[in-house]
Amino acid sequence: MDGLSFHNHPLRAALAEEMHVRRLPRFSAPCRLMQIVTVLGEEGASGAAAHFERITRHIGTRVAPDTRYAVVDFGTTKLVLERHTEFASYTFLSEGAFDEPFATDLFDPLAPDIAADMPGAVIRATQIAVYPPGTDPPAEAQLDRLFAPDALIRCQIAGGKATMLSDFRLNTDGFGRLLLIDHGLERDEPSQLVLRLQELGNYRNMALLGLPLAQRLTPDVSRLEARLADLTHAVSERRTQDDNLLDELTYLSAELARLLAETRYRMSATRAYAQLSLDRLETLGIGRIAGYQTLADFTERRLTPAVRTCDSFSARLDDLSQRAAWTSELLRTRIDIALAKQNRDLLESMDTRTQLQLRLQQTVEGLSVVAISYYAVALIGYLAAPAHAWKEWVMVGAVPLVFGAAWLFARRVRRRLEE
Repeated sequence: MDGLSFHNHPLRAALAEEMHVRRLPRFSAPCRLMQIVTVLGEEGASGAAAHFERITRHIGTRVAPDTRYAVVDFGTTKLVLERHTEFASYTFLSEGAFDEPFATDLFDPLAPDIAADMPGAVIRATQIAVYPPGTDPPAEAQLDRLFAPDALIRCQIAGGKATMLSDFRLNTDGFGRLLLIDHGLERDEPSQLVLRLQELGNYRNMALLGLPLAQRLTPDVSRLEARLADLTHAVSERRTQDDNLLDELTYLSAELARLLAETRYRMSATRAYAQLSLDRLETLGIGRIAGYQTLADFTERRLTPAVRTCDSFSARLDDLSQRAAWTSELLRTRIDIALAKQNRDLLESMDTRTQLQLRLQQTVEGLSVVAISYYAVALIGYLAAPAHAWKEWVMVGAVPLVFGAAWLFARRVRRRLEE
């Protein structure tokens, strides 16, 4: 039977592949892992893709330029390459027994060669040691040598199938340390557990990137809030000229827009990464060991306040932006009202001037009728000069007729002009 013919969506293959990334190859204890996470800059994505390509060239293979996930087998060591939106991760994995859980030379010379030209800046680097089932818990003296005693996190995970130990501190070699003791993990559970632990730590660090930004810019927000309060009070009391107030509010709004543009992405990313961290935390099945702080205690104690600080910072910015818009609208309304009053006064002044002009025109019109009548009667007098006896009577009789004719003519002309 012939296969069915499909018209595939152009993203079908990419979406199917997306479901298989962000995983570690299956391994079993004992095992050593090392992960380095770098934050990529604006051009870091292309740099990470090129770096992935250079790495795979060592074993004679090539990856596509848009590759986001690849597993490179170097024999005794496997390297998992993964590119995220903002960061890239390099995870080295080596199965087999080990004497020193956090020796820095286990992955030499491969790791130093790869780390030499990694794009971006390292945000997290972790060494992980996984002990096999039946391993005795480390003695207190050994724990004090491997971890800071006052910061040790120790708890059960995976429903009691493993124990985790770490102090989440940066050691002199530049790495953090994570120790796992397997109590009966099966098949893919070790790799899935390590992956969740690392994703929790990576997303937690990425979420915390927003905290220094919020702390650094909080004084600027406080300064703008105080200035906006002064401007709003000035708007209500008319202490300064409206144009000066409008200039001040325009500058303040521009500063707010700059702060929003500078921080909106980072604050949104902080919320997203924090939620991912908490999601990973819930899937770990954490159990308490008496006398020790758990991973959940450590994560929530610092992550939750940091995220709330960032949320508060974003809320203050949004509220300040809204209040600035309200104040600007209030000032513009006041300016519009003032302009309307000026226009009303101007129209009233123009109406008064028009009335004066009309009265002046009527006065001139009456004077014009008198002047025209005077010259017309004089002209009639010249015409009646031969009749000396009747000259004066002719002029006297012509006065009302000439005056009436001149008045009617002027009135007719004015009506035509009005029409």
